[in-house]
Amino acid sequence: MPAQKIETGHEDALHDVAMDYYGKRLATASSDTTIKIIGITGSSSQQLAVLHGHKGPVWGVAWAHPKFGSILASCSYDAQVIIWKENNQNEWLQAHVFNDHKSSVNSIAWAPHELGLCLACGSSDGDISVFTARDDGSWDTTRIEQAHPVGVTSVSWAPSTALGAFIGSGLLDPVQKLASGGCDNMVKVWRLYNGSWKMDYSPALQMHTDWVRDVAWAPNLGLPKSTIASASQDGKVIIWTCGKEGEQWKGAILKDFKTPVWRVSWSLTGNLLSVADANNNVTLWKETVDDEWQEVNAIEP
Repeated sequence: MPAQKIETGHEDALHDVAMDYYGKRLATASSDTTIKIIGITGSSSQQLAVLHGHKGPVWGVAWAHPKFGSILASCSYDAQVIIWKENNQNEWLQAHVFNDHKSSVNSIAWAPHELGLCLACGSSDGDISVFTARDDGSWDTTRIEQAHPVGVTSVSWAPSTALGAFIGSGLLDPVQKLASGGCDNMVKVWRLYNGSWKMDYSPALQMHTDWVRDVAWAPNLGLPKSTIASASQDGKVIIWTCGKEGEQWKGAILKDFKTPVWRVSWSLTGNLLSVADANNNVTLWKETVDDEWQEVNAIEP
């Protein structure tokens, strides 16, 4: 399928793009302080809405699972996290504004829908906050204070299913775990114990030599191991794996791209990894049967 070019109409740098569950709409985040909703139909696109509310560059956008309705979250340099809700078609309202952080909120991620409407946020103030919606419309907040004291750059949820279990198996209670990356060059793994977040594995995962720009926890879909990809300012992507609960995480360098790597993202099945680097290249990687990774495609500008 040929690449489709979409004109967003933003007046400044574009920082994030997120496609909704059905692949019909894009949400875009920009330094012009706005979020745009763009409809995708075949080879054409159409601007559906422009969301105003942030007072600084918008770093990230994330769609909630459609079981909760048409809901979008955004985070910004202005230290705010905004929950947007579509009431009527293409009419968006601010359902909630979180002002819990003291500095830029750099990353947001919705939890697997089995855990409810739950959003993790990482901030330059060093904290990670987790907001969970209640039935009465209010929100509960838990916090990981000074998760990365010099700043949190990225957060990613673990799959809610246990290792080796398939979706819907219902054999065990859902797992609540997070991975985070920071300006301290570290990747950390967290788990919710009795209402409090604690490091699930100590010490932190350390192989990067510069800021960790992104972390992404792979879906497991019955796989007998946990996998996290991390991307760094040092140009490297590292694949971290853990075979069983309580075992040591092991890191292996996917590739040294010789330029900062901004983003990593997994396919829904967890067997394909996309990597976006500072040379405006996107590469796709697949794990072989002997646990090696090979490049299967490259998308150049």
